Amino acid sequence: MSGARRALAAAVLTAAALAGCSSPQPATRSAGPAPSAATGTRLTATLTSPVDATLRWTGTEPGAAGRIVEFATAPEGPYTILEYVPLGQTSYRHPDLMPQTPFYYRVRPYYGPASRPVEVRLPKGDFTAKEQKSDHEWAPPRTLRQTAVRTGSVKDATTASAATPTGLKATVMHANGIRFTWTDHASDEQGYLLEDRPQGGDRFRPVAVLDPDINSFGLITLENEKRAAYRVRAFSYGKASNVVHLRTGASP
Repeated sequence: MSGARRALAAAVLTAAALAGCSSPQPATRSAGPAPSAATGTRLTATLTSPVDATLRWTGTEPGAAGRIVEFATAPEGPYTILEYVPLGQTSYRHPDLMPQTPFYYRVRPYYGPASRPVEVRLPKGDFTAKEQKSDHEWAPPRTLRQTAVRTGSVKDATTASAATPTGLKATVMHANGIRFTWTDHASDEQGYLLEDRPQGGDRFRPVAVLDPDINSFGLITLENEKRAAYRVRAFSYGKASNVVHLRTGASP
């Protein structure tokens, strides 16, 4: 991920969370089905070298849209998101860690409905010097005024459809920039995810994490995102897995 390009549109909880480094996330609030002996995520971790960790997990999360992998260097946190992963993924490698340091890991599901996707095809063209110097005033996340909007809870599977974002619109701002707007119907979301599926891709993936109540955001695209489908998801985090603890060794 190009930090320089994505940073122009990253006044959010942070799009850098998707590349392995993020700001501390809000405190966990229970959402979605609670894990039991038959469901939920069970996490294990091993050092595959003195400074490389591999996480593996088992279990199911009925109704979840995906999981997040988090780490901290103290048992009480704060925890940082390493990656949003699809439900079918059951392992994660965390390489090149700081030597002689404790690491704590956990995995959490996230829940919530996604909008209908929109297809975007940007004009050809590299990210120009003029675009780099632009203030991109349309890009920062905003809350646009809404009136008489029906809302629903993202945490209740029986009524989550009422919280589905609607009216997603993608406006091409230049050859490498898109402004997205939508109608926010969620009453209790912990945030929004902007997700994309590049042409030829097999699944949607989060590309930006936004605060609650946001309904306008500008994305500076990467090369493989110039032709893609995009959607937004109102989400809430579920209950965390068990926490596992490792201490790295000396540098190789």
